[in-house]
Amino acid sequence: MPLSANLSLHQTQSLVMTPRLVESIKLLRMNHHELSQFISQKAEENPLLEISSDEVEGDEWGACGDDPLNPSPDDAADSGSHNREEALSSDWYDDVGCAGTTRLNGELDDKYSNVYEDCGSSDLDAPGSDDQRQSGSSGKGPDYYLSRHVAGPTTLGHHLAQQIPFVLPDKVDRLIAQYLVDRLDDAGYLQVELIEVAERLGTSLTAAERVLSALQTLDPPGVFARSLSECLELQLRQKDRCDPAMQTLIENLELLARRDFATLKRLCGVDEEDLLDMLGDIQELNPKPGLGFGRRAGDTLPDVIVRRSLEGGWLVNLNPNTLPRVLVNQSYFSQVTKGGEVYAFLAECLRDAEWLTRSLNQRANTIMKVANEIVRQQDAFLLNGVDHLRPLNLKTVAQAIDRSESTVSRVTSDKYMLTPRGLFELKYFFTVSISAVAGGDSHSAEAVRHKIRAVIMQESPDAVLSDDDIVDMLKKGGVDLARRTVAKYRQAMNIASSVQRGREKRARANSPVREDSSMVFPSKTQSE
Repeated sequence: MPLSANLSLHQTQSLVMTPRLVESIKLLRMNHHELSQFISQKAEENPLLEISSDEVEGDEWGACGDDPLNPSPDDAADSGSHNREEALSSDWYDDVGCAGTTRLNGELDDKYSNVYEDCGSSDLDAPGSDDQRQSGSSGKGPDYYLSRHVAGPTTLGHHLAQQIPFVLPDKVDRLIAQYLVDRLDDAGYLQVELIEVAERLGTSLTAAERVLSALQTLDPPGVFARSLSECLELQLRQKDRCDPAMQTLIENLELLARRDFATLKRLCGVDEEDLLDMLGDIQELNPKPGLGFGRRAGDTLPDVIVRRSLEGGWLVNLNPNTLPRVLVNQSYFSQVTKGGEVYAFLAECLRDAEWLTRSLNQRANTIMKVANEIVRQQDAFLLNGVDHLRPLNLKTVAQAIDRSESTVSRVTSDKYMLTPRGLFELKYFFTVSISAVAGGDSHSAEAVRHKIRAVIMQESPDAVLSDDDIVDMLKKGGVDLARRTVAKYRQAMNIASSVQRGREKRARANSPVREDSSMVFPSKTQSE
């Protein structure tokens, strides 16, 4: 059959990812910081979009002066026993204020008799301002918020800035110092090379080193270190404890991490008793000196708040402080005459603004659905702790809320839930299943790791448990786990082998060294 060229037509259907659909998917994955930046950018591009500047009244969790984990009777009466998904109307982003927290638009009632009812009246006028709120004698006025008058936590940068003038009188040195302060991480470690600082600021490397040496004498001890060894050395020098043997020890922390005490004794030139004293001194140091201060803006805030209701169920709410408050200026568009380039431009802006508000509403509803299902699945964990954490996967939640697994994965990415048990990332509740003995209920991997840690913490120095012993104890508790899996979980939790643990426990039993501190310090990049 001869070959020939021809043209033909046929129809097909396929799903096309439009730009708006792509952005909607991205919105699901964003945390509240990224979402805030995204909306700010949109507001700059779209004249019809406005970001509401009204702050949510009450404490930092958005509640009206109440503890988010302890509901009031009024809250319980106004809320359902499990969720408030129906409370998310299409205009949730317009106003997220709490009921009854209206501002005083008129003149302040500034008589002492209204503030201190129990102390009699007074003719003196109390000083006031527009930002004040009324308060009764009990301090429980509906419009009074104590948190507005309480100083926030001191940040590491502010604490250091107060000390810099005392060690660096020269203004140029202070500028270099402030640049170095801005390059500290939350743990207090310097995250920039001095040669880069010198080139960036147009100064000499000698000047940068001189400023850094002065800054390393500030409080807290160990701040401005560039490594864990330097951090410990700075603290030891302030204690006048950095002798040659101690210097050798902190220069060989990798041997300490491997618990190679024989090599450490040989390198330091000390006996076992002196080595234990040196380890005791190191255990008193702080490997992350900056974490004792208030952290910078951008700290983790919960996207979802879960609290116990008076009826015994759970109240699940979105955190108003993480919800964007976006307004669409319809009146501005209505004043534009139809026709022309301006009208066409604003019409497109209006469509984009309405799409954004719908996408934000859908994002909030999806987060609520996922959070409610997680709370329903992990009810035992919320009541009794990590031992009762159930195995859970994305597919189970996706089927329950009629969404795809990819949607659930995006929603749980970098989102956090505040519960009576603490603050958890949503992905924390998704763990693999570990089979049980004799066909019983399966266990979550996180719960099993918790059991392993608890068993090891309770062992005695004379009867240290091997991995096989732990396997036998877990089987008695209904957990069917292989020895290699126990070893893998133990290593993931930075728990030493039975031989190393036995050596350490015997050494601690014969020395005054505290037993509540680990002999291995985490690296400065490891999270708490």
